[in-house]
Amino acid sequence: MAKKGFGIIATLLAAPASWIAYSALGIDHNLPLELAVDAERRAFLSSEAGLLSYYVDRRKPGRPLVLLHSINAAASAYEMRPLFEHYRELRPVYALDLPGFGFSERSEREYSPRLYIQAVLDFLMSEVGQPADVIALSLGGEFAAHAALARPDLFRSLTMISPTGFTKREHQESVQWVSQKGLSQGLHGLFAFPLWSQAFYDLLATRSSIRYFLQMNFEDTVDKGLEDYAYATSHQPGARHAPLYFISGNLFTANIYEAVYKRLETPTLVIYDRDPNVRFDLLENILHEGEDWNAARIAPTLGLPQFEQLPHTTRAIDQFWARQDALEDATSSGWTAWDSR
Repeated sequence: MAKKGFGIIATLLAAPASWIAYSALGIDHNLPLELAVDAERRAFLSSEAGLLSYYVDRRKPGRPLVLLHSINAAASAYEMRPLFEHYRELRPVYALDLPGFGFSERSEREYSPRLYIQAVLDFLMSEVGQPADVIALSLGGEFAAHAALARPDLFRSLTMISPTGFTKREHQESVQWVSQKGLSQGLHGLFAFPLWSQAFYDLLATRSSIRYFLQMNFEDTVDKGLEDYAYATSHQPGARHAPLYFISGNLFTANIYEAVYKRLETPTLVIYDRDPNVRFDLLENILHEGEDWNAARIAPTLGLPQFEQLPHTTRAIDQFWARQDALEDATSSGWTAWDSR
């Protein structure tokens, strides 16, 4: 019996050991990485986030549009590519690689909401240089909202696509639940243990894993370009560092709804439908309570309407911007609701 028991234990230990060895010796962690968007790529030095990369097309005049991607195991500016391609023919467009992703710095350091918020602020101040319309995806919306609360003068409007932070606590997914319970630091220490951190991340970044998680966000077939880019960008030196902070819950603001969303005065549009990772339980509340909040449901979508329903998505955004233009014109001309009586 003892020999049989030792045999079972040896078998159980052999599989993780084999994967750790394969991760170290058999997986290429420096794949060629093409541009996420066919546009000029520039870089600048953020005060806290280090060297950050971004894409820009300033051929057209007008108010700048800034695009911020989400945070996940294989995130990149490619997630915002359909919007970049659409709006580049109409106005100046910028797409930032957030810290730890794309061509931006991926060093081994602490990744926190503060780091990302400061990266957004530095980018708007240093590279954009005037109030912008900002569109942010998923968790990127939390960072953008933080930045808009801190420096509303840098924002003309904020659009959040499938944003986190509107789920009631009892319905939160495991990553957000861990953040709420204050367990994130311990969990990150487990995930980032040097012996297996790369191997653990490589499990999340296999082709099949990337396809599986992307399929959760597509009603129809996964966009092949997005899948290929996700695989390439997740196989870069240092690619694991930021995602390991994300999956351990360190990048969420536990009380984002009360601390930030309810205090936000920047005109804001939420684009949503169904999403496998987040819910929008609190959205109706803020639409009733906050006069600067708007919402558009783009159905049927599962979190990435810019890929599956681009015309409907841009129409909703354009209508939101048009309303803001009308309000600004009315205000500047001295017209008010009181005057119209």
